[in-house]
Amino acid sequence: QVHLVESGGGFVQPGGSLRLSCAASGNNLKVNLMGWYLQAPGKQRELVASITSGNTTNYSDSVQGRFTISRDNVKNTVYLQMNNLRPEDTAVYYCKALVVLGIYTYQYWGQGTQVTVSS
Repeated sequence: QVHLVESGGGFVQPGGSLRLSCAASGNNLKVNLMGWYLQAPGKQRELVASITSGNTTNYSDSVQGRFTISRDNVKNTVYLQMNNLRPEDTAVYYCKALVVLGIYTYQYWGQGTQVTVSS
């Protein structure tokens, strides 16, 4: 069984920073792609950033230059450093991981963490 546990959300004023963390737990995990998605009220979930096990990153246009995704492959943890936050970044942020179990790859989601940017 694989669990993703997120932390680090909260309330911040515009221009502020937050750092999200997501740890994948389980035995003998091989975690490939990890990523962060956001879902604003009434909207579909969308990609914020992703990172491969080889540290190749991808960002949405809206966060390029403001957010940085990184990971610790030993801890199976992915981070999202969010700087210069804007009110439109307000959403629930979800972590996703692609985990190889045997010959199959499975997709897992975290429980979500709320980020609110407001003055």
